[in-house]
Amino acid sequence: MSIARRLVVEADGGSRGNPGPAGYGAVVIDAATGETLAEAAEYIGVATNNVAEYRGLIAGLTAAKALFPDAGDALRVHVRMDSKLVVEQMSGRWKIKHPDMKPLAARAAAILPPSSVTYEWIPRAQNKHADRLANEAMDAGRDGRQWEASASTAELDAPARTPLPDRGPPGDAVAGAAKARAALAAARGGTADAGTLFEVDAGASEEPEPTDVTAVASEGPSQTDVTAVALASEAASPQVGWAAAPDLGAPATFVLLRHGETLLTPEKRFSGSGGTDPELSAVGRDQAARAALHFAALGTVQDIVCSPLRRCRETAAAVADRLGLDVRIEDGLRETDFGAWEGLTFGEVRERYGDDLTAWLADPETAPTGGGESFTEVADRVAAARDRLTARYAGRTVLVVTHVTPIKTLVRLALEAPAQSMFRMELSAASISTVAYYGDGNASVRLLNDTSHLR
Repeated sequence: MSIARRLVVEADGGSRGNPGPAGYGAVVIDAATGETLAEAAEYIGVATNNVAEYRGLIAGLTAAKALFPDAGDALRVHVRMDSKLVVEQMSGRWKIKHPDMKPLAARAAAILPPSSVTYEWIPRAQNKHADRLANEAMDAGRDGRQWEASASTAELDAPARTPLPDRGPPGDAVAGAAKARAALAAARGGTADAGTLFEVDAGASEEPEPTDVTAVASEGPSQTDVTAVALASEAASPQVGWAAAPDLGAPATFVLLRHGETLLTPEKRFSGSGGTDPELSAVGRDQAARAALHFAALGTVQDIVCSPLRRCRETAAAVADRLGLDVRIEDGLRETDFGAWEGLTFGEVRERYGDDLTAWLADPETAPTGGGESFTEVADRVAAARDRLTARYAGRTVLVVTHVTPIKTLVRLALEAPAQSMFRMELSAASISTVAYYGDGNASVRLLNDTSHLR
């Protein structure tokens, strides 16, 4: 019989902006001695707190498995996190509704057998080691560096640890559950079932309210016994949702950068692919330089793809020169051909081609006057470009330098919104938006029209 390997994983993640620059930290601890066995941390670019926390969990479980790759079912991992959301979702008590969380939960659940992992919520003050690691990773990303374990001081601020009590072989969880049920019955004057500690409505929100646990905590079982109840409940009703989903891997992340200003931009003139192909103005060149500094500080862009039009090539070149990357041209990312409207303001088009403009605003199948492209035609070629790029750059972060219509199209396709929704989006010159594309075809809009790097 294999000797059980008992580990503790403490994990955390954070985002400075939510969404904003984000990172995670995870530490693997020997349950018997309290000794730190492994640390992991990474800056992950722009993300939410919850995404960063899930990424920390994934890193911690992966590190634990790597320490004892041949342990098999003898490996026992107890996860401690200050994220109530992650703990409850991974324990199977709360539903997972957010599209960003679903593939991450699936990845976490697939690392080790569900019977080998238990979860516990802890206060933030007891999670200082992982919290410090996450902040070190975010600091490194801010400075354009990668986190290095050799330079970490996170453990110095970690709370003193005591060995985790030995809970014995898996069968002992049944005895613990019986003890918890008995305490519940004594506290309430009746009988209690292990599955009723948390009430979860099938149609409830992601964060259901727990029933009265105070009586249990003060008069009956310890935290260990409450955990045993959850384990017994999970054993009786095995999770068949996200735990059974395939590992989708890291998404292809498109960081969508609109080009900097041209002389036509402040006058709000139609400037597509059928006009004069203007260069960046002095303001536009400054915006491109600021964007380059921003991405250099983040240190997350791995590839650069660009529209063939001059204003995008100039913007992309500024970033590429700073990052030392090449620029790949993708013709499908060019701006709409606005036909006879090129170079005109909206008011001038209204005056000269009023009926055509009205039809164009009402119907995505209608093209601008003089043989331009309809929004439907643009969406078809942008979607084709998207599919090519997601296949080429799976698991990578790509800076996509393009125009208003392609960016709005990518966002509205990701949201499965109607074409008219593009008229309700604001997109400033040199603004940043972000969309992540997963292996199952799902997409997640993470950022829209961020201009903070220009201030």
